[in-house]
Amino acid sequence: MTVTATPAATPERTAPSPSGAVAVTVGLTLLVLLVAALAVVDITQGTASVGASQVWKALTGRAEEGDASVVIASRLPRMAAGILVGVALGAAGALLQAVSRNVLAAPDTLAVNAGSYLALGVLTVSGVSLPLLASSTVAFVGGLAAAAVVLTLAGRGAGTVRLVLAGSALTLGLNAVAEALLLLFPEQTDGLYQWAQGSISQNGFDGVVRMGPVVLAALLGLVLLARRVDALALGDEAARGLGVPVRGTRVTAVVLASLLSAAAVTLAGPIGFVGLCAPALVRPLARRLRPLVRHRLRIPVAGLVGAALVLGADVLLRTVTSAETAVTVPTGIVTSVIGAVFLVVMAVRMRDGDAAAAPERLRIPSRAAFAVTVVVLALVLVGAVIAGVLVGDSTLLLGDVVNWMTGQAGQAVSFMLDTRVPRVLAALCAGAALALSGTLVQSVTRNPLAEPGVLGVSGGAALGAVLLVTTVPGAGSWPVAGAALTGAAVSSALVFGLAAKGGFQQSRLVLIGIGVATGTAALISLLIVLTDRFSATKALTWLSGSTYGRTFPDVLPVAAVLVIATVVAVARRRELDLVSLDEDTPRLLGLDLARGRLGFLVLSVLLSATAVAAAGTIGFVGLVAPHAARALVGRRHVRVVPVAMLLGAALVCASDLLGRSVIAPAQLGAGLMTAVIGTPYFVYLLVRSRR
Repeated sequence: MTVTATPAATPERTAPSPSGAVAVTVGLTLLVLLVAALAVVDITQGTASVGASQVWKALTGRAEEGDASVVIASRLPRMAAGILVGVALGAAGALLQAVSRNVLAAPDTLAVNAGSYLALGVLTVSGVSLPLLASSTVAFVGGLAAAAVVLTLAGRGAGTVRLVLAGSALTLGLNAVAEALLLLFPEQTDGLYQWAQGSISQNGFDGVVRMGPVVLAALLGLVLLARRVDALALGDEAARGLGVPVRGTRVTAVVLASLLSAAAVTLAGPIGFVGLCAPALVRPLARRLRPLVRHRLRIPVAGLVGAALVLGADVLLRTVTSAETAVTVPTGIVTSVIGAVFLVVMAVRMRDGDAAAAPERLRIPSRAAFAVTVVVLALVLVGAVIAGVLVGDSTLLLGDVVNWMTGQAGQAVSFMLDTRVPRVLAALCAGAALALSGTLVQSVTRNPLAEPGVLGVSGGAALGAVLLVTTVPGAGSWPVAGAALTGAAVSSALVFGLAAKGGFQQSRLVLIGIGVATGTAALISLLIVLTDRFSATKALTWLSGSTYGRTFPDVLPVAAVLVIATVVAVARRRELDLVSLDEDTPRLLGLDLARGRLGFLVLSVLLSATAVAAAGTIGFVGLVAPHAARALVGRRHVRVVPVAMLLGAALVCASDLLGRSVIAPAQLGAGLMTAVIGTPYFVYLLVRSRR
């Protein structure tokens, strides 16, 4: 199995030629001038009407008091923070890519930003007030721990897909916990969501002054470590032969990169994908300018490119939007959209030699064992449904349910059951729909790690629904379902259309899906930031996978699609078996492979969209349920489909029950609970495939 990630660079043993040194000097000069130009433009932009002449007067001490305070207290710190954060993230990304030998390693893909964000979120909720440097230490510990987990899961010299999948899975789990904190402690975390999107706006120089020495110290450490990093590009054995302590060098590099990322997160929040894009822009230059092969020069250049990216994103945002809107919209949303496009482009151009997971070796149980499995899962589901109806902030009895069904229940009982029963039905139908959707996608793409959330289909559906929820607050269930379906159709057409070239190869499909999911998440954050506080809270609650406030009409779209899709999947079960085998067998048996794939994918999109409309964004169900079903009953879809649906329905029902009863009267969405459950299972799959 070939690894698609390209080594960071091969150290050059000969001295750089004079022409190469001149070219690098000219390039560095132009890059510094670009950063300086962007910094000047950034200083002139803002809500106050302070132009270039007033800025110059403020810098030379000749401006009026109001103009000087705007420039000195706001715009200069914002510009300085943009440069500092960009340098830190660009250098951190270049170092992480070098030591992991993976072109997609970055503070985002290694969950460093997510770990730092969660650590600061916990600190905020605890009510402990710490100085900025102490807060940065907390963020550093969280980011370092997340990076260590991801690198351990991915393994040494990990393939691109494995590294990104491990980082994405851990990021989802950490962000789910952080979102739970936002919902449970709205007063203590007021403004935390917007900060979490990454904004370089500052109130004075205090943050820049305190974080500047941290970044400079880490950069100095990187420069001192650069020669050892160059040696790692030759391979572990060659590096050891040169006397380089391989393990110590890697650990030191990850610690320094985490320190840079933590400083950036503490100063400006998690600004996404700068650490991925900046080294990638330097990489082609290194192939033409040989001195850039050495990381002593390459890492600072990546830092300058990172500064240009952050300042450029801020300038672009303030150019295309009004000054008032630019203050509201975090810079990190712009960089995340750019990074998502960049990730998709890289995935399309990538060779697919890096399998996401090893083929599963599954036993084939007897019919009796299959029947026992179905009966047990059905009983579990019935138990979860009954518990969901009876348990909550107050407990009911089965007799209350009987009285409610016959119209003889009291007003209080009727009210509780009128709200609980639709919630339970929404969770049941959404879980079954997501499980069936994941089963269809994994069969058609023959990718065991494909699922609606990872492939961006759920993200597109969520984007469509949030767009409607935030613009038309009183929209009903069918309009929301239509908006979700439209978003899912667009995102799935993009993902599957780009991945179809070469036959839905694993690496390309997963990476394109993650890129699209990242882009939709950034756009959702933009909508939430721009809307009013009431709509933002409603959208966040809905995105957490909450079934709160669901009514019987809200369940109808997903129930109708689920019935149709189940009938089609069972009727076409043999075709599903053939499609999941290989490319040649279906064609030899006369099956129209392209038409069959398209039909199953359309069903999968319909299931995902209506499930998102009914219960919000619920992750990992489309991954966990099909995997567990195949492990229990084998590969034949006549068995996999019902077992996966039972598992998915039971998982979401149980998650919804736990979310609204464990900490009652406070509630957590089922999506947050499934993310907490699904992340360890995803980790288990990666560990198993690594073995």
